[in-house]
Amino acid sequence: MKNPETAGMRAGSRFGRQAEAERNDVRVLYAARAVFAEQGADAPVSAIATRAGVGIGTLYRRYGSKEQLLRRLCAIGIARTIAELGAALEAEGTGWEVLADYMASAVDARAGAFAALAGTFSLPEEVAAANEQAKALAERVLRRGHDDGTVREDVTTLDITHVIEMFSRYPRRTEEDDHARRRMLALTLDGLRAPHTGLPGPRPDWADYHRTWDGPNGPS
Repeated sequence: MKNPETAGMRAGSRFGRQAEAERNDVRVLYAARAVFAEQGADAPVSAIATRAGVGIGTLYRRYGSKEQLLRRLCAIGIARTIAELGAALEAEGTGWEVLADYMASAVDARAGAFAALAGTFSLPEEVAAANEQAKALAERVLRRGHDDGTVREDVTTLDITHVIEMFSRYPRRTEEDDHARRRMLALTLDGLRAPHTGLPGPRPDWADYHRTWDGPNGPS
């Protein structure tokens, strides 16, 4: 007959290891987002392990390759973006206020951190489909600002995407860096308000943007 106390200890040990593995995974994902945002696609996996405070073996047991880790980060990121956009559609305020709040939140989460990695790996089909869902939601958020006249009419969803990507890569080495980023973001968000002067150049093209994300072998 099994000793219930021994069985409980074994179960507790198993659950303890599982909980520790989950905590390590969270640390790795947070560290990877920051490292890739700051160093780009050439960032060594060892830098991620060091930032996360885990051994390189721990990281590779969870993610067999850098590309696997990047794909996981993209899947998490787009799911969060969809959730944030859905919340924005339910939020109260003017169209500009809702859009500005969403963009500030996206920048704080570094939602556009992986734009610099575009083309270095192939996006899974489910992530590409989720990107289209997010784009449709972003169109609705922007349309609210156009409809109530608080967002300038020549702003597009791709303009919004570019702003989020640009500020997601802004260095955050010191408190002064973060303060400067917030000031520049506030100035940029004010630039979305109506009335306005015209924007230079042609409207950005989603087809051109999507081509930058095609990996070596196209979407996978």
